Amino acid sequence: MSGHSKWATTKHQKAITDAKRAKNFTKLLKEITVAAKMGDPNPDFNPRLRSAIIAAKAASMPKANIENAIKKATAGGAGENWDEIRYEGYGPSGVAFIVEALTDNKNRTASCVRSIFTKCGGALGETGSVGFMFERVGLIGFEGNVAKEEEMFESAIDAGADNIESNSEWHEITTSIENFTKVRDALMNKYGEPKEAKICWIAKDPIAIDDFEKAETLNKLTEMLEDNEDVQNVYSNSEFTDEVLEKLDQNQE
Repeated sequence: MSGHSKWATTKHQKAITDAKRAKNFTKLLKEITVAAKMGDPNPDFNPRLRSAIIAAKAASMPKANIENAIKKATAGGAGENWDEIRYEGYGPSGVAFIVEALTDNKNRTASCVRSIFTKCGGALGETGSVGFMFERVGLIGFEGNVAKEEEMFESAIDAGADNIESNSEWHEITTSIENFTKVRDALMNKYGEPKEAKICWIAKDPIAIDDFEKAETLNKLTEMLEDNEDVQNVYSNSEFTDEVLEKLDQNQE
């Protein structure tokens, strides 16, 4: 369900509970730790760390938590070691999924992810089984009130973006991986810090889902995957119609 349009995929989500918020903080801190360990502890020279910090700030994580995670990652010593793993599989209705995880136990995570797919009528596949259906891109998101649609379009194109989708509530800018940092920094200098800025997967040819029951099952699969403590990101090539999104929204109220 987490596909191309940020606005479409957040419009109908439930309000974040305290428990879910805490779990989200844990995942964000894990990403900050890994990014700081793998590269420069200064986010100005570490694009992945900068993206992780932006995500943490967007989730209202206290500055002290962010700074402590970076210090812990660069302090030396054994510490926690996380492996990056990508899983690929199919959900109901032939919808393709990419699941990114950070784990300290590959067997545990693989077993959990496989079980979630099976419970929802899907199946975990081999690496590369669905990856060709997606494109790796940079994604930058601003709230709609930072600029008018025409202004954001011109600014993003001038900075080197590939595509911009805007409405009154959200601006979503996609870039090549090579231009991501340049576009992000140019837009940040003009409009302030974005609500998100990351490297992610988007579907090349999204599958339209207009059946509510199918959408509900796909939504459940996505939520179960996202609730797993090792899973960082979930992407699919499904695209729910406005009518289906409205029904999901009503059911979650």
